[in-house]
Amino acid sequence: MTYRKLLAAALLAATPLAALHAAPPAYITAAVADTTRPADDVALDAERKPAEMLAFAGVKPGMTVVDIVPGGGYFTRLFADVVGPNGKVVDYVPDEMINGSKDPAKALDRLTSLAKIKPNIMPVHDKLLDPAPPAQSDVAWTSQNYHDLHNIPGADLVGFNKQIFINLKPGGVYIVLDHAAAAGSGLRDTNTLHRIDPAVVKQEVTAAGFVFVGESKVLANPADDHTLKVFDPTLRHRTDQFIYKFRKPK
Repeated sequence: MTYRKLLAAALLAATPLAALHAAPPAYITAAVADTTRPADDVALDAERKPAEMLAFAGVKPGMTVVDIVPGGGYFTRLFADVVGPNGKVVDYVPDEMINGSKDPAKALDRLTSLAKIKPNIMPVHDKLLDPAPPAQSDVAWTSQNYHDLHNIPGADLVGFNKQIFINLKPGGVYIVLDHAAAAGSGLRDTNTLHRIDPAVVKQEVTAAGFVFVGESKVLANPADDHTLKVFDPTLRHRTDQFIYKFRKPK
């Protein structure tokens, strides 16, 4: 056994079991328990494990969180509760995704309506590579939509990730949660199965200057063989998902 393995084993042995499975902070459990959350959101909690996700991301009161392509606002509501009145949630959707949707007016209304949830939510839409304000945010987050950014014609995801890098404060984190595609498949399945090879995400994000600092396996599903579309009724809400954490160096 190497010195590094011996040291790791010693540290593990010295760590109380409770510390390895610490409960999420009270401000996270309170957000998940918020009785004003829509019933449809609550029904997804068993599959999406929001308390574990928020704790992994390190979202805290007073932070600014950028929710990239927030969809219906499942995580937006949780972020807004956690960061509280002294924090802010920026819901961002690229103009290319809004204008390329079947009903752009409806897509824009869906985004702007999220501001009605809480006063600390700010919807933003602009071009994918528009310059980002520097050092404004603590956490950037995208859930089940990184692959869709690749479906924008001509999208430069390394360039987009560089804009996120600019916007984050030194030490800020970038979380990418998405449906896993087969290893080695690259971008083949982003528009067909709505999946992405995790290795592509890691390469693109680190190429923008981020450091990969860890992953969570809490949404992994070994029974998913990565061959079905994520909307397939036999698999929906139970896909094999990866959650990567990247950090902007201080």
